[in-house]
Amino acid sequence: MSSDRRKRRVNRRDRYQVDPETAVVAKITQPINTLPPYELLNDEGLEKIHNASLEILSDVGIDFYDDEAQAILKQHGVRLEGDTAFFDREMIAEYVAKTPSQFTQMARNPARNVVMGGNHICFAPVYGPPFVVSLDRGRRDATLEDFRNFVKLTYMSDWLHHSGGTIVEPTDEPTHTRHLDMIYSHVKYSDKPFMGSVTSANNAADSVKMAEIVFGADAIREQPALLSLINISSPRRLDDRMLGALKVYAKARQAVIITPFLFSGAMAPVSLAGTLVQLNAEALAGVVFTQMVNPGSPVIFGAFQTNIDLRSGAPVFGSPESQIALYVAAQLARKHKLPFRSGGMFASSKVADAQAAYESVMVMLPTVQAGVNFVLHAAGWLEGGLAAGYEKFVMDNELLGMFHKFVQGLDLSENGMAMESLRTVPTDAHHLGTPHTMQNFRHAFHRSDFFDYNSFEQWRDEGGITATEKANGRYKQLLRQYQPPELDPAIDEALQAFMAKRKEEIEPEY
Repeated sequence: MSSDRRKRRVNRRDRYQVDPETAVVAKITQPINTLPPYELLNDEGLEKIHNASLEILSDVGIDFYDDEAQAILKQHGVRLEGDTAFFDREMIAEYVAKTPSQFTQMARNPARNVVMGGNHICFAPVYGPPFVVSLDRGRRDATLEDFRNFVKLTYMSDWLHHSGGTIVEPTDEPTHTRHLDMIYSHVKYSDKPFMGSVTSANNAADSVKMAEIVFGADAIREQPALLSLINISSPRRLDDRMLGALKVYAKARQAVIITPFLFSGAMAPVSLAGTLVQLNAEALAGVVFTQMVNPGSPVIFGAFQTNIDLRSGAPVFGSPESQIALYVAAQLARKHKLPFRSGGMFASSKVADAQAAYESVMVMLPTVQAGVNFVLHAAGWLEGGLAAGYEKFVMDNELLGMFHKFVQGLDLSENGMAMESLRTVPTDAHHLGTPHTMQNFRHAFHRSDFFDYNSFEQWRDEGGITATEKANGRYKQLLRQYQPPELDPAIDEALQAFMAKRKEEIEPEY
């Protein structure tokens, strides 16, 4: 590459600063989805799925691998045969009705509190990958520094409303204590809401204690400060780890997401209808159990579903089948009057390429159209969830900005109709510079300061930089510009003292 072209590339990167006026216009709080939800099934079809799920719950059963959980189920009239619980059909509706249809999760900064349910959308970053990917360093094990980097990038995003949970697994930290470092990082480097640990009951209890230090024990019983992901170990079972964490959070009145983890063709039937019957049954079992532990505890009805490639056994993300299932799962959540979690920027691709982009949009557009409330994995997901990509995170974030505009729908107000402009602009003129245009030009259209809208010649002369290369420069720039939110020194000191004490107490698992 010539030195002139290198200079053009450097100069081009220097120009990737965010336009301050654009940034001010872009700042939007948690959006309301004004689009009518897409209904794939009619009422008869939805009832057919639900009634089949009730048959699974009453006649086939769900396994609960925890003695205390089994005792709670029996106390509430559930029949057990060994580990398998059988629920009366009438019981399901009774206990689901105890669950709030909408709730607010507290953030350290009250201005960043998020509403779960109704027409509200909450975007959160990727969750769980043990690897990270970047253009410079390729694929490697994730570290605590990477975890903190993604917390910082999420904090700086106008389009991500939630700090998430295990954004990546910090593999350089001991397995038995890393949950403490992750919770602390969310508190220290962001003031957005965050998720608790679910890898054991003790880790969940540590999460609750740290939330109490930050918010106060009484305050988090009034309004949850933690949202935690409880996966059903499909098919049809809740294991002791998930149940242990679930009981801790329910007793502390913290919010949980009950999410069956389904790959059609593996942990669920190859047929989508059969998958949805299982998904609904498993999720309802978790919701009902949560209300048995503590009536009124906030719960989100979750769905994580895709299919496998029946030739290789590998999961397929962005498939048309998974989007059909997403639409119907959203209808089921609305039927139960529960907040709904699903979707994300899912991709099977290993890098931030065209495949990753196509797959991600294939999932996110139905996610918005279905009316999903909590969208985990909304930025950064790669390799079927095994990796978090720095460049992918940046590009996903740009798409989230577009979706914020998309869900606003059509403005039919007097300003939106623009009749005065339509009346006064003659046929031999244009709308550039009219009073209406001047009043609205800053916010009339969503404008990304990341995507390239220039001519080919200008793009070429300024270095011909690809979107991935541009995203590489953008995430580094953001991390250089990061400024931490204020944190009360007394709270910081109390958190660090608690962590130090727990790290001495917790014995490693071998």
